[in-house]
Amino acid sequence: PLPPSPSPRTPAFAPSLQTSPSSSFRTSASSKGPFCSLSSFSASPSASSASSKGRFSSPSPKFHFNMPHGLWGGFGAGVARPLSAGNQLLVRRRRAGLSNGMMVEERSHPDINVFEEACEQGEHNFRKVVMEVDIDGNKLRLESGEVGRLAAGAVMAKQRDSIVYSTACGDLNLDKEEVVEDFVPLSVHYQERSSAAGKTSGGYIKRDGRPSDEEVLTARIIDRTLRPLFPPGFCREVQVLSWVLAYDPQANVDPLALISSSAALLASPIPFDTPVAGVCIGMDAKGKFVINPTREALKTSRLNLFVSGTEESVMMIEGAADFLSDEQMVEAIELGMKAIKKICIGLRLFAAKTLEARKEVSLRELIRQPDESLFEQFEEHLGEAMVSAICTGSSSKRDVYTAIFGLEDEAKRIFLEGKEDLPPGYAIDVKTTFKRFAAEKMRQFAKEKDQRVDGRTTRQVRPISVRMSPLAPAVHGSSLFTRGETQALATVTLGDSGSRQRSEGLDGEESKRFYLQYSFPPSSVGECGRVGAIGRREIGHGNLAERGLLPVIPSEDDFPYTIRVESLITESCGSSSMASVCGGCLALFDAGVPLKRPVAGVAMGLLLPENLKRGNEENKEAIMRKMEEEAVILTDILGLEDSLGTMDFKVCGDAKGITAFQLDIKCEGLSVNLLKSALAQAREGRVHMLVHMLKAQAKPRPELAPSVPKLVRFSVPLVAIGKIIGPGGTTIRSLIEEFKLTNIDIVETKSEGVVTITALSSDNIAKAEDKVRFLAQEANNFSPSSTATLKKKAADPEVGKVYKDCTIVGVHPFGCFVEL
Repeated sequence: PLPPSPSPRTPAFAPSLQTSPSSSFRTSASSKGPFCSLSSFSASPSASSASSKGRFSSPSPKFHFNMPHGLWGGFGAGVARPLSAGNQLLVRRRRAGLSNGMMVEERSHPDINVFEEACEQGEHNFRKVVMEVDIDGNKLRLESGEVGRLAAGAVMAKQRDSIVYSTACGDLNLDKEEVVEDFVPLSVHYQERSSAAGKTSGGYIKRDGRPSDEEVLTARIIDRTLRPLFPPGFCREVQVLSWVLAYDPQANVDPLALISSSAALLASPIPFDTPVAGVCIGMDAKGKFVINPTREALKTSRLNLFVSGTEESVMMIEGAADFLSDEQMVEAIELGMKAIKKICIGLRLFAAKTLEARKEVSLRELIRQPDESLFEQFEEHLGEAMVSAICTGSSSKRDVYTAIFGLEDEAKRIFLEGKEDLPPGYAIDVKTTFKRFAAEKMRQFAKEKDQRVDGRTTRQVRPISVRMSPLAPAVHGSSLFTRGETQALATVTLGDSGSRQRSEGLDGEESKRFYLQYSFPPSSVGECGRVGAIGRREIGHGNLAERGLLPVIPSEDDFPYTIRVESLITESCGSSSMASVCGGCLALFDAGVPLKRPVAGVAMGLLLPENLKRGNEENKEAIMRKMEEEAVILTDILGLEDSLGTMDFKVCGDAKGITAFQLDIKCEGLSVNLLKSALAQAREGRVHMLVHMLKAQAKPRPELAPSVPKLVRFSVPLVAIGKIIGPGGTTIRSLIEEFKLTNIDIVETKSEGVVTITALSSDNIAKAEDKVRFLAQEANNFSPSSTATLKKKAADPEVGKVYKDCTIVGVHPFGCFVEL
């Protein structure tokens, strides 16, 4: 939190640096560790007096800045000086372990406003830092300094009436023994509190409990965006927490959670220096893209796309679409990146106002710099051996891993055995350098020879085999899909509306008629492991496969069954979620579900030069161009290529369009041009898979399996629902028992009740239907239509009139029911 001015923490302002007669800037420097921050700027020298209020406002001229890759404030060894052209203020910073200054060019924006507000809490006075950014007509507001002041970073994000509170904390104890790992122990948690929507959690215990699938998916979006941006060598524990405190259905809270999490990290001493933000993109009825539509609007949108990125590059993508083209998807991504860039510029300014001066020595001690000379030593000692291991051409996972990672033991012998007085973390450096070295050799080999470790070309899909109905006749539909050493056993279960997946969230109770559940047991990779509660990864993979199949599921009017797909991964060597899409599609065909069209999924990989994964910010555009030239895009990646590679880009759909996709990367971002190339190559892979899938099963089976319950639906008046159910459900239970039914389900709508009766016997369904109609007639003297589709009620019969060609729908001792 910023203390009230004046304060020992608030450095004295240096004299204004006049860059032109019409503009003024102020910089400040700390005696403990100089840092540069923008305190105020104005359109004229006289307006500079506004800085005494701590106010930031955009002047009418567009000032041009060269800013550091990190934050405005809290720099170690910073210098500010005016430039001769363009009204520029150059801020250079030397980051720990780097010899060159890092700069990122930014421009002030009329839609961005960063300022301070005075706050009082009893006897304590302090300043609250506020950022306001206009995003497509909606104001995004960030606040820091009032709430959560003991956290390393705490931010309130608000859009409309939705409020998300995020905190960032980490193990930053400089006196603690050095932590040496080859990963960042980052944990991200996200919770939608029931009180945010004016509700109380259901059940006996009213406390908000374990996270829902939707909360887990949002937490994964935040994690996958933030993790690649932590600097190499930083391995202290970090925890990012987000809570939805207030919910407005007109404001999507998922982008707010990511932006507030990013801001909390930027406003903390944790060495996280790159602003990152995210937006949601939808499509309206006219086919126009919409930024951050409501959750309700996304349910009917042909596009539900979440994009996150930095000012220059894409970091993460999560999306679903109704067969949109590659060109439409790229257009949506580019639109989202424009909004993201504006938010990231505001985040830099926001962090400058909130971050306390950070000493350069702190960064050096928290970020352990690896021994870069190891890479050249690996080339000298293991270069030829690694090339030989990569050239084996074996399709066996064990053979490939043995050939490549067998050299890791040799590396440990060369660099570690018999060595004394090795620096802390040297063994970790050897391990991480080995992976980098293996990845670079794989890239060089694929670039030069167009060949991969298993002998395939970069565009080739592994051999595919399909077995239909492996679990017939007991299971309604099943398939065994095998691609290389990745195998998925998919099953389909059909039921009535009582089988729907129900959940309760901020938007109220919801139910899904189609859902896919994904299981990844440790035996699929030949290991022992934890078995029990489903993990975050399984939830994420299942959701991706479900989104890939959802656009081809028939409507409820065409196919009234609830559809449950399960995918059990029996073998895994990369891209098991895409095997779930292919296997799930075939299992649906086997069950006789009339899909609109078949779909497949493929995972794309990327191999980048090691020297370009984290580039110099001064030449960002040149680095991106070089990256596009030297990158190798891989179709249908192996587990090894996923582990050592830079990208995992999963794309579902058919030859004409995309239904779902997901992007994860391990570098500081990718260009849109690289994604275009990956999408085009992914289309080739999907078409190839569909050819093999349709050879096994070209279309849905014409009839449902004998084990599928028969189903009939009809409507009754609302007043009849209580009569059919009976006191405490006694009547409906007696009907199920009397006629040996599977279930009777009643869904209440605004105008009527829809009754669904399921049973294995058609005769039993007919008898139960007559009885339910009789109960409805008793309740309201009304006989509804006997067909699944509700028809208009006929005119009241006239006494004495003769009706011909009528249908007798029920005969009873007191008379009969006739359909006119």
